[in-house]
Amino acid sequence: MYLEIVSPEATLFSGEVTSVAVPGVNGEFEMLKDHAPIVSLLKEGFVKISGNIELDEDVQDKFTKGDKNTTLLKINSGTLEMKDNKLIVLAD
Repeated sequence: MYLEIVSPEATLFSGEVTSVAVPGVNGEFEMLKDHAPIVSLLKEGFVKISGNIELDEDVQDKFTKGDKNTTLLKINSGTLEMKDNKLIVLAD
């Protein structure tokens, strides 16, 4: 599936990923390929991206490496939309 993470300053990441887990307001949930369409509010926590991803040099400091090929992005809040295997995260 395709993931795009956008902040007020810039696009932090765009590319193919295996799965994404996010801190929803009602708890953490994960999306895989062919997930049903969804729009959700996000709360403070980590966006957990699974897959072999390449980060641009100018945004690498915003991400940390997790375990098992996972990359983490700390957010304060945000929204997401998943539709047709494209996930857009508007992160604050």
